[in-house]
Amino acid sequence: MAKNTITLQQAQEWAAAWRSNPNNTVKAFLIPNVDLTQLLAEEGVQDVRAYVGIDGNNEQKLMLVGVDDNGNDLINEAKGQFIYDFTQPCPEKCDINSPLFNLK
Repeated sequence: MAKNTITLQQAQEWAAAWRSNPNNTVKAFLIPNVDLTQLLAEEGVQDVRAYVGIDGNNEQKLMLVGVDDNGNDLINEAKGQFIYDFTQPCPEKCDINSPLFNLK
């Protein structure tokens, strides 16, 4: 198994736990490759941190920021370090045949 991975069963358990919360309507987020590549190309970015939020239209959002090698968020527009909101929530952008989508 590759580093930093989990099994499908564990992923299904975690996804089911998230969905059992009645306030959660989003099952997943699609992150376009080009946008993730842009974030990873920012100077000093070693990792990416995701924050979950709800926008003014009550839509759940996944916000991504670059993280340096000390674990610090890199957020400074003057230095070209941005908070990215390019994710597309599911429902809407979903793979309806995924074993993670079709949980009971």
